[in-house]
Amino acid sequence: MHKTRNDLSEKVRRKVINHLAVRLADAIDLGLQCKQAHWNVKGPQFVALHQLFDAIANVVSAHVDELAERVTALGGTAEGTAQVVAKRTSLDTYPLAITSGPEHLQALAGALGSYARLAREAIDAADGLGDMVTADLFTEIAGAADKQLWLIEAHLQADA
Repeated sequence: MHKTRNDLSEKVRRKVINHLAVRLADAIDLGLQCKQAHWNVKGPQFVALHQLFDAIANVVSAHVDELAERVTALGGTAEGTAQVVAKRTSLDTYPLAITSGPEHLQALAGALGSYARLAREAIDAADGLGDMVTADLFTEIAGAADKQLWLIEAHLQADA
């Protein structure tokens, strides 16, 4: 832990940093999953989905930065290498063999749903530790993930 004048106790900061570290890995993984879909989508909705997947990756990229900066603000070290992310992520492995728009939409809907759920769990954890700033960050992330999930599911619901 790095020295900081943050008034949260070191014990609380360590626990919060652990929650942030796992969610950071999830965010990095989700961003890469969005790029995987962006690069490989095929089909009649190619342009719209290609752009949508890139836009979602950009939203998630902002989450990555916010999570990493919160870790360091609390005196921790943000760990975002591919090796760390692969070990820590809670998201399911993205299927690499898919190409169709609907397949990518289904895969990303699952990933975004999990990401939002995990962010909501982190809200409760941060709140329980008395770190309202981190709870607010996770609230922001959960809301943004819900919006991105809505954008994805709107495509899937059109076929229903």
